[in-house]
Amino acid sequence: MAIIRSKIGIIGGGISGIAAAKQLAKYDPIVFEATDCIGGVWKHCSYRSTKLQTPRCDYEFSDFPWTERDNTNFPTYEEILDYLYSYAKHFDVMKFFNFNSKVVEIKFVGDREMNYFGEYGSLLTGNPVWEVAVCNNQSQTIQWYAFDFVVMCMGKYGDIPNIPNFPPKKGPQVFNGQVLHTLDYSKLDQEASTKLMKGKKVVVVGYKKSAIDLAVECAEANQGPEGQPCTMVVRTLHWTVPHYSIWGLPFYLFYSTRASQFLHERPNQGLFRTLLCHMLSPMRRAASKLIESYLEWKLPLEKYGLKPEHPFDEDYASCQMAILPENFFTEADKGKIMFKRTSKWWFWEGGVEFEDNTKLEADVVILATGFDGTKKIKAILPDPFRSLVEFPSGMIPLYRGTIHPLIPNMAFVGYLESVSNLHSAEIRCIWLSRLVDDLFKLPSVEKMLEQITQEMEIMKRTTRFYKRNCISTFSINHSDEICQEMGWQFWRKTNWLAEAFSPYNSQDYAEEK
Repeated sequence: MAIIRSKIGIIGGGISGIAAAKQLAKYDPIVFEATDCIGGVWKHCSYRSTKLQTPRCDYEFSDFPWTERDNTNFPTYEEILDYLYSYAKHFDVMKFFNFNSKVVEIKFVGDREMNYFGEYGSLLTGNPVWEVAVCNNQSQTIQWYAFDFVVMCMGKYGDIPNIPNFPPKKGPQVFNGQVLHTLDYSKLDQEASTKLMKGKKVVVVGYKKSAIDLAVECAEANQGPEGQPCTMVVRTLHWTVPHYSIWGLPFYLFYSTRASQFLHERPNQGLFRTLLCHMLSPMRRAASKLIESYLEWKLPLEKYGLKPEHPFDEDYASCQMAILPENFFTEADKGKIMFKRTSKWWFWEGGVEFEDNTKLEADVVILATGFDGTKKIKAILPDPFRSLVEFPSGMIPLYRGTIHPLIPNMAFVGYLESVSNLHSAEIRCIWLSRLVDDLFKLPSVEKMLEQITQEMEIMKRTTRFYKRNCISTFSINHSDEICQEMGWQFWRKTNWLAEAFSPYNSQDYAEEK
């Protein structure tokens, strides 16, 4: 079968793949999506209670506002999928998608050696750099494609579940009940998920957003005297937030304005700015304490042993903050959700056992233990590039959250986190499209590695949970630098008061004409 030649290939059809297809549309990219639809994790890793964790105005494309933008309710995953479909159809990007097309292998066929400490040239060389093998899920045939440039939009979540390691003979195989991951659970409809949990002793392992939502669904399925409680096995506590208001103040005032982010360390800030940031650290700690005091007053954290020992700042700086469902602690007060704190656990035939030698009987154990996004990339990238996408910290080292300095003619979108991952994906795709158009040049590889190292060091100093590429405390500065590289004005507001004290969102980065 002959190789199909094209300039740009995009792997993945979630928000990042959609954004990349739209911004690179002039090159008629080919988008490979392993499933039969767009949406990524919103389609394949959501369950009936899954909602966005931010107001909808903070999760929209800059040129396609929500129809009910001022609706304060967090949209459901169905509403988000409708929004993404509307966007894709409005900008006619569906024509670029090849569905049921799973990328199984990538080969480097570049005919030049890259000078690792020199300057990047054009990203569209006119010659193939990557060959991509794609398996059609229906016919099971393999088709090879050749591209000048490849954009990896496979994402960090979904596809490959992160399964804990267990001692010998203490894994799921010894358990007489049912074990599944949230990836499996998300494939169940409402009737099947209710049947799975109703009247059953269910254990949910984890304490992040997916685990919390799952515990509530379990509690709702077990109402009445015959219902069994759901037990959450909690290894690491994180701060949870009931809504976006702290002592009557909007949450964005604490972290999402220029004034609030001025208190936090950021890359390329210089000696004076570093000293000033150190002098202002009491204000930064005070803001974190103010939020913590509200959460301790509002939520029964002490009652259930769920108060973290670390500052709220650290969860926000690592994108770990979760929004609580309204009835989470209501169900806990009714005895329908229970908690078990532990560092280590394993299976026994009747349920799960803990390091304190206590045992918990279970019929169903659901692992809300996340996903292994790096393994997805490593499974298809060839050597020597495979080893470059995984640092000891667990983060992928990317310049502007997009370009790996040592992997030629390839970009990664969707591997950097912020308050709004949609905005992060879109502005990086706008930046990427101008880079491909040769409207600006990348710095030297050495300079890019220096920038990446700075950002990683800041994340490491800011939070103990730095194994996530999270820029939430310096996201505005990050966007400023992207705007500067594109030749845009980086102060995007109409006046200095709004510039200092109003939040930034995608609408502020509408494309300049």
